[in-house]
Amino acid sequence: VLSSLPLQVMLYLNVYYFPVWCLAEGIMLHLKYHLLPWHYQFLLVTAFLILSLAEGSRLYLGYLGNLQEK
Repeated sequence: VLSSLPLQVMLYLNVYYFPVWCLAEGIMLHLKYHLLPWHYQFLLVTAFLILSLAEGSRLYLGYLGNLQEK
C-alpha cells in the first residue's frame, strides 16, 4: 500500500485550518450580508455552502484514503 507523505502532512494541517477558515468566512459573510443586494446574498451563501461541503468531504475522503492507508 502506497501513501504520500506530503499529502498526509497537508491533510493533517488542513483538518485544523478548515474550521478556522469556515469560522472566518462565516463571520465575514454575516457582517456584510445586509449590505449586499439579494442576488449577491444568494450567491455568497450558496458558494459558502458548496465550498464548505466540498472541502469537508475532501478532507474526510482524504483521511480515509491516505491517512488510514486504505
